[in-house]
Amino acid sequence: MPEDRVRGVIESELASVGTAAPDFELPALIAGVKKPLRLSAYRGQKNVVLAFYPYNWQEASAKQLIGYQAERPRVLASNAETVAVTVDSVMNTTTWEREIGPFDFPICADFWPHGEVCARYGVLRESGREAGASERAVLVIDRDGRIAFRKVYGLDEVPPMEEVLSMLGKL
Repeated sequence: MPEDRVRGVIESELASVGTAAPDFELPALIAGVKKPLRLSAYRGQKNVVLAFYPYNWQEASAKQLIGYQAERPRVLASNAETVAVTVDSVMNTTTWEREIGPFDFPICADFWPHGEVCARYGVLRESGREAGASERAVLVIDRDGRIAFRKVYGLDEVPPMEEVLSMLGKL
């Protein structure tokens, strides 16, 4: 296996399109308040746009989250919720959100153990540029908890919301 591959390649095969999304519980910043978030709480209720981003304080990450906030009405109209995941702490995210937010969707901190959820989804970078961060990746999880869409983007690339909204429209 090439050294520049992300940790969790075996696990990522479990987190592929058509399979059940691995459940997790992480501390999250939800409307400015720290609360635990469990992915399975959405099962049977809503589709989920699960958005991984490398770090706070990056221009592409800011554009990504600001874009999700701008498109939130369309996501909600698709009976979906956006859930963002970063390897940064809730405290760091709180400070960052004060500068660029607010955001009405949860931002989860995959901080301790560092990157565990990112690894389970096969998006934790182990080496190379931004080692220890997650890839910038978007998954759409249907109401039954199955992965309907999965795409990894470049670290500086902002995922296009139209692609995600198109997938939500098919669910």
